[in-house]
Amino acid sequence: MKSESMEEHKQKSPLKVKIGVITLSDSRYKDKSPKKSPDISGQIITESIEDHELVHYEIIPDDSQLLLKTVNDLIEDKGAEIIITTGGTGIGKRDITIETLKPLFEKELNGFGEIFRYETYKELGTVAILSRATAGVYKRTIIISMPGSPNAVKLGLKIILPELGHLVKHLKE
Repeated sequence: MKSESMEEHKQKSPLKVKIGVITLSDSRYKDKSPKKSPDISGQIITESIEDHELVHYEIIPDDSQLLLKTVNDLIEDKGAEIIITTGGTGIGKRDITIETLKPLFEKELNGFGEIFRYETYKELGTVAILSRATAGVYKRTIIISMPGSPNAVKLGLKIILPELGHLVKHLKE
């Protein structure tokens, strides 16, 4: 059952938002060879947001200080309203995305991670417990962090794409 007020909110939401994309990957960042493996997850995101304005896309290594700098540059210099990160969300030693970004959140959007894990569980089973996908608000900007696998990115986009304008509308209230 659809909510009238929700539909009204969505109708008043911006159709186009400013989005920054960050891929965190030591291997993609370091690989300078001519036959460098493409950043498939980053490409999936940038192609999927073509109805919006991509303000910046960058591949960085798994480095907390560089991630913080890149996020702040996207907000302050590029005007990003939404930042989507992919990679660095696992439980390995070099996975720093969640530990770096979560403390910044002024408000956490728990629903994104919950829905992401639920949909992962439906598709893949109990491996969903490994997912630390999350989202939150920092400096009036939505930050959405997804795992680095292309399938995880496709799932995350399926969840967030219909709500991007709606999220930004609420940030501006």
